[in-house]
Amino acid sequence: MRAFAVKELVHPSKITVSNDFPEPEAGPNDVIVDVYSAGLNYFDILQSQGKYQHQPPMPFALGSEFAGRISQKSPIPKGCTFKRGDRVFGYAQGAYAERVKCPWTTVMSLPNNMSYDDGAGLTITWPTSYEALVGRAELKAGEWVLVTAAAGGVGLVAVQLAKALGAHVIAAASTDSKLDICKRFGGADYTINYTKKDWQKEVTKITKGKGVDVIFDPVGMIRDCLKCIAWKGRAVVVGFAGGPIENLPMNLVLLKNIAVTGIHWGAYGKNEPQRIPVVWKELLGLLASGKVKPIAYSETYTLENLANGLRALEDRKTYGKAIVRVRQDDSDRARAKL
Repeated sequence: MRAFAVKELVHPSKITVSNDFPEPEAGPNDVIVDVYSAGLNYFDILQSQGKYQHQPPMPFALGSEFAGRISQKSPIPKGCTFKRGDRVFGYAQGAYAERVKCPWTTVMSLPNNMSYDDGAGLTITWPTSYEALVGRAELKAGEWVLVTAAAGGVGLVAVQLAKALGAHVIAAASTDSKLDICKRFGGADYTINYTKKDWQKEVTKITKGKGVDVIFDPVGMIRDCLKCIAWKGRAVVVGFAGGPIENLPMNLVLLKNIAVTGIHWGAYGKNEPQRIPVVWKELLGLLASGKVKPIAYSETYTLENLANGLRALEDRKTYGKAIVRVRQDDSDRARAKL
């Protein structure tokens, strides 16, 4: 089958599509999914070079987030609630391929109002952003939220979710074009370019001197953001896309009576599995209501030019979720005409 396969540890730009990659072999609890669309993630770039914490044995197909159909050739394990042909989305190693295997308990039904492109970017960014805001920051309606890297994958989702939950949202990004995306697609109330000197003063002015109640930071700039956090504010560490891991001034944590917390959604399966269905029920309800929706980057990639997509992601040229379309579906064409 066709797959974007890692046969040696190199940058994705040096990988070409394999046309004879081995078909996935299902285990006793696995289903085989025909992949229609898959989501691009920064850690794919690291994994192809052997720099990620999870490294499957070579050769392996890259990719993790996907949306598609249970294959007509898939086994149906005992107790499985899916049937062949069902539309699903999920997470499994090897999503940049025509087919992928995964435990049937880890896939979910793709809502009827969503395309495969929509579903391909749900599994990581949406629960991460939701749990960061609701589970960790305990966001309340009427509070002020500052989202950094707000045009990126988790950032744009966080802007939408915070708005849907009744918060006042300040979206921060590095260019005016990205700030426009935050307003146009995310519905941000205010935008801030954090490359400008003393940008925190503008945040304080917007909040009428109070500062922000919640900081959502996937970049690694909590330290800078603490200059405009409110009394009893909550700062959520989402990631370190900017590179270095920060050292925080703990005196500010004390003096402003604030909380600094983290979100590691990938660890919930091991440490708090009962929380996962709760988050997804609430998320899918919001998605079905139309209050929030997946935002895909304007350029859709194929397996053949997937390396270009990962390069664009690496160079921070994308917004929302970058998608690779593995195969086309008539239902997607129909949705595109709506």
